[in-house]
Amino acid sequence: MEDPNVNAHMRERERRGRTRYHVRWFFAAALAVALTAFGAVTNVGAAHAESNGGVKVMPLGDSITEGTQVPGGYRIGLWQRFVSAGYRVDYVGSQFNGPSSLGDHDHQGHPGWRIDQIDANIAGWLRTQNPRTVLLHIGTNDILQNVNVPGAPGRLSALIDRITAAVPSADVFVATIIPLSNAGQESAARTYNAAIPGIVQSKVNAGKRVHLVDMHAALTTADLIDGIHPTAGGYDKMAATWYSALLSVPGSIGTSSGSSSSTLVSAASGRCLDVPGGNSANGTQPTIWDCHGGTNQRWTVSGQALQVLGKCLDAPTNATAGAKAQLWDCHGGANQRWNLNANGTVSSVSSGLCLDVSGNNTANGTVVVLWTCTGAANQRWTRA
Repeated sequence: MEDPNVNAHMRERERRGRTRYHVRWFFAAALAVALTAFGAVTNVGAAHAESNGGVKVMPLGDSITEGTQVPGGYRIGLWQRFVSAGYRVDYVGSQFNGPSSLGDHDHQGHPGWRIDQIDANIAGWLRTQNPRTVLLHIGTNDILQNVNVPGAPGRLSALIDRITAAVPSADVFVATIIPLSNAGQESAARTYNAAIPGIVQSKVNAGKRVHLVDMHAALTTADLIDGIHPTAGGYDKMAATWYSALLSVPGSIGTSSGSSSSTLVSAASGRCLDVPGGNSANGTQPTIWDCHGGTNQRWTVSGQALQVLGKCLDAPTNATAGAKAQLWDCHGGANQRWNLNANGTVSSVSSGLCLDVSGNNTANGTVVVLWTCTGAANQRWTRA
């Protein structure tokens, strides 16, 4: 007869053995998964470095560079402007994020980081990446975390010195920080921003390739999604501001491979799209004039931009039929992008309206406006 106590004891030993086996198996499996995951993350991180052989540009900063709330942030709109205008740019950095529509996901944006944290790591990043151009937007977290805010301009100055010492041939674009919704923090941001022009000028005076970008003026608190980070539209305003600054410094993003210069001849009159008197002031309205091939009639097609005399052909914001076409400082916005259509018309990306010789007039000096596209002769242009 079996002793029930012995049988119970044996069953308990078997149960414990099975339990130990399952525990060992679980931890072994978990370790294998963890190691596999670690390897996958490491491999993905290494694989994330993207290069098209273009000019190396390092977007450098905190979550606003990373693109918190809108992954990719300003880098999306800036990339689209590069591609549209025929610039080959290679974003560089140890970080990686953004949508598939962003052609290069590399950056050096670190959410929550202050100036001192960027400064502690910048030398290694610059040795690894060797950027031709640096886009620096930093200081927001010094204010949000209330870390020696009066000393923030000094820390920024030291960071710029470290960057220019490590990559002396690079152009360093230093932005004022964007607005903050909290009134007290915004006051501190304005005080911090007020010191930046003097810091930048001191570097310029010392022969450094440092440039000021007034990013604070480009946005308002209405462009913020959470009081700190921009909306998609706000990030695109940042992109336009960076792009305009980069265009103002030759070589900072290389040269456009999509650029070509020609006259634009009206099919109705045979006269050329002309900048009156070669006046390149913002707001100048083009006319038609006898073709002579002068610089005020030579239009460069750069991606979707039409450039002349260092300015871009521009459709006024919220343009309606009858609004004037005009020259304006190039910023890469949709109102400065144009479609050269197969039927010879030139239409605005932002408004959908076409370049139109007003009133179908053919006389010298007739102004050029924006009008509903009809495909008529006074809206058709030939590059010559």
